[in-house]
Amino acid sequence: MTLSSVISLDLSRQLKRAPNHFLEIVLKVFLDYKKRSTKPMLPVFLYFLCNPPLFHCWDMMLRLTILFLAAFLCFPSFADARNRPAARPARVAPPAMPEQRVVDVCSAILFDMDNDAILFEQNADQKIPPASLTKIMTIFLALDFVDAGHATLDSPVTISKLAANTGDSRMGLKEGETVRLGELLRGMAIASGNDASAAVAEFVGGSIPAFVKMMNTRAQRLGMHDTRFVNPHGLPAKGQRTTARDMLTLARAYLKKHPDALAIHNEHTIKHGQRVSWNRNPLLGQYRGADGLKTGWVRASGYNLIATALRDNHRLVSVVLGAPDPHDRGIETCRILDAGFLVCEGKACTVPDVLPALLPEDYSLDPNLIKHEARQKYGYVTDGHSRAPRAQAQGTPQNRRAQRGNRSQAGQKPSASRPQQKNGGKNANRSGKKQKNEQKPQKKKKK
Repeated sequence: MTLSSVISLDLSRQLKRAPNHFLEIVLKVFLDYKKRSTKPMLPVFLYFLCNPPLFHCWDMMLRLTILFLAAFLCFPSFADARNRPAARPARVAPPAMPEQRVVDVCSAILFDMDNDAILFEQNADQKIPPASLTKIMTIFLALDFVDAGHATLDSPVTISKLAANTGDSRMGLKEGETVRLGELLRGMAIASGNDASAAVAEFVGGSIPAFVKMMNTRAQRLGMHDTRFVNPHGLPAKGQRTTARDMLTLARAYLKKHPDALAIHNEHTIKHGQRVSWNRNPLLGQYRGADGLKTGWVRASGYNLIATALRDNHRLVSVVLGAPDPHDRGIETCRILDAGFLVCEGKACTVPDVLPALLPEDYSLDPNLIKHEARQKYGYVTDGHSRAPRAQAQGTPQNRRAQRGNRSQAGQKPSASRPQQKNGGKNANRSGKKQKNEQKPQKKKKK
């Protein structure tokens, strides 16, 4: 029995029972069959429009109504949304910088940890998405979980499918593998791994929604009244927001309760499986005394950075949100910290007074310094979005070139870089045929 026949019988039976509910019955029947069948429904509707036995009792207005419903349900422009590719989210512009500003970022604040005083602030209450700065709260709660005796840094964490599939910046986790909790925290602090954040959230909170609830509860207890978390990693999400002042509040509480956590924030590289990642904090290794803390970026927030530096047993913490690019994010942070240390040393009265004398062109940061360090250490690097190159199983390119050079010096023919195909490959078969043809004696031509 065809689909049209089945629908016809079903419609006839239901209309006989309740003829006054025509539109409701037609909609219900056809939508039900649209869910069950992958065949196009437009021919079926046209079949009923031209079928007098079924429609002879209704006037032309009802037929036009059916035609409209058919067009709405069946034409490609009105296709089922489930069969369409997912629409890309609209691009959101980064926050605008204030007209009257001392540093070229949207929002900034500087804090003296030893004197418990704010040394400088600019537009510090502007609400901005936190991006990967969210991971500081995730690490904070995980370390609290360890301190409470519920786990240790060596506790095994099984990676779920949800965590392994969390995209963008990644540590490189795979579904079903077991990773130490401490290694996941390193993956969050160094590689800014969203997959590691999801795995930690599931381990500590039981589920990501439950963990996010824990994050917001802690934020309110700390006094972060302008902050709302929606996920544990900082990927774009509606309603996720914070301020520079609230991020400073989080960083202060985090460093006071877990000062040893700076050790993982100060690490430069991490390798998990075949993926090598490096720390994106531009101050590490280039700004004297810098030893943390975390970078972040999404399109709606611009470039964010929480940085801390220790000089002469004096620690400062700065927060920069909404920088237009990574270069300005690093340079403006260096300027703010330098001005703060000059004030702490008694060489300047206030940070706004000394900042104009600290010109951005006098600063220089190499954005690829740690990346080059990782390449020298492991022979290669992979960014947060891609897989490691296939060549790693056979050694680094430098090692392979050295091996070929040694073989050539020893009089050996260097091996090909590509592995030979199974069964010899097509080229091998062709070369074999040529050799056979060469072995056959040529037949003499008859005169």
